[in-house]
Amino acid sequence: MNFDYNTTRSHLILSEYGRNVQNMVKYICELPTIEERNKYAQAVIDLMGFLQPHLRDVADFKHKLWDHLHIISGYQIDVDSPYPKPLIENAYVKPQPLAYPQQRITYKHYGKTVETLIEKAMLEENQEQKKAMVQSIANFMKMSYVTWNKDNVSDDTIIKDLKYLSGGLLSLDEGVNLAKVEFRAQNPRQNNNNNRGRSNTNNNNGKNRQNNNNSNSNNRGRSNNNNKPKY
Repeated sequence: MNFDYNTTRSHLILSEYGRNVQNMVKYICELPTIEERNKYAQAVIDLMGFLQPHLRDVADFKHKLWDHLHIISGYQIDVDSPYPKPLIENAYVKPQPLAYPQQRITYKHYGKTVETLIEKAMLEENQEQKKAMVQSIANFMKMSYVTWNKDNVSDDTIIKDLKYLSGGLLSLDEGVNLAKVEFRAQNPRQNNNNNRGRSNTNNNNGKNRQNNNNSNSNNRGRSNNNNKPKY
């Protein structure tokens, strides 16, 4: 008995479409006329789109399906594609490596974005616009501080850090109040304790109601006994 193992089969080029699609593409490549190849190729494209519905959210997903059809065929299929045929040389082109940013951040809890905003605010010539930018930057700094340090912060600390990051060129007016930001700890144990307290309260309320009902029943029984005539 001969067994058909995956190790004895041909290489599966794009596994997300499965071996049946690859066999269909191989069959299309062996068809004699261009009309037949175009007809069956369109049917396979529709099947590939059905197997990969997430590609519908990708721009030009039909173009991607046709490129995959050529790739599955080993760039050998001869059909009238509505898109340019992909080149096999492009499949082996390696992208350029991305340089890792080597920028020093003064306060990591504020991030590099705050320093970039401060630089833009320092270059602003319109004083009214500059004042609004400084106010927004300070509010953002306070929010970032509370997010990463998990503690409330005073406005004086934000104003001092803003002045330090800008080299003393940016400052807020005296008496200005920043947006109120509070840190709320999300402790699952605390939430469970609160839920337990609520459940205990509900249980106690249920017990009290039951006790009240029993007391009322007893009182009714006593009142009925009192109303009976004495002989």
